Amino acid sequence: MKYSRIVIWMILSVFIIGLAGCFSSNPKDISAFLSPYEVEISTRTYVLQPPDEIEIHCTGVPEIDLQRQQIRPDGKVSFENIGEIDAVGKTPAQLANILSGKILELYEIEGEHPIDVRVVAFRSKRYYVLGQVGRPGAQAYTGRDTVLGALALAGSPTVLAWVDRIQVIRPSANKNFKAKIFEFNFDRAAAHGDATKDVLLQPGDIIYVPPTVLAAAAMKIEEFIRPVARAFSGYYIMGGGTSEDASRVRYGSYGY
Repeated sequence: MKYSRIVIWMILSVFIIGLAGCFSSNPKDISAFLSPYEVEISTRTYVLQPPDEIEIHCTGVPEIDLQRQQIRPDGKVSFENIGEIDAVGKTPAQLANILSGKILELYEIEGEHPIDVRVVAFRSKRYYVLGQVGRPGAQAYTGRDTVLGALALAGSPTVLAWVDRIQVIRPSANKNFKAKIFEFNFDRAAAHGDATKDVLLQPGDIIYVPPTVLAAAAMKIEEFIRPVARAFSGYYIMGGGTSEDASRVRYGSYGY
């Protein structure tokens, strides 16, 4: 069917032209991101929010030692004899200092830092890996997540992925400032050890793995053909054509 082929090629041409201009990355935007070696221990600045889960380490007070608490929706945690404490908006070190003050009012404990607060479940912050990966979706932010590590957790790029044009995006909540976007070459990083763009992520960052031009075109063609094929299949099933014609439409044997 010559007409169908012409229509498909027209759609394909328009799509390829559109795809060529859909990337808005800027190599200089990488300056908005930090490299792992620039941050010694990023969890020191991790801010607690619901529903993060923490664990208390205090060998001098057995009743709270190794006790786990999930930060409640109201931002508080509570302990027997100590009461409720606001945890939201504080770093683990700040919360440990508050707990130390409460504990020292009730117990005699030696040492400059009698209590240690550790985050055992990072649940309040997310970054996103979307597109052609094995397991797209939101991932828990831990404080030292890198682009390569995030892609590995998401199942790595699939065979349909355009691996040298992966987009790393830092959205902007301010309409006066554009999002920061740069490209990441997965093969160069994974197969050749190029870590120059393997930067640290922040909550809300997006990694988008686009399909190759051919893969994207095939998806668009399938998206166009599928409802048409269903319509023709329904027509033949209702008696508008032979069973052989219906089979050809259903199984794509008309030579699209």
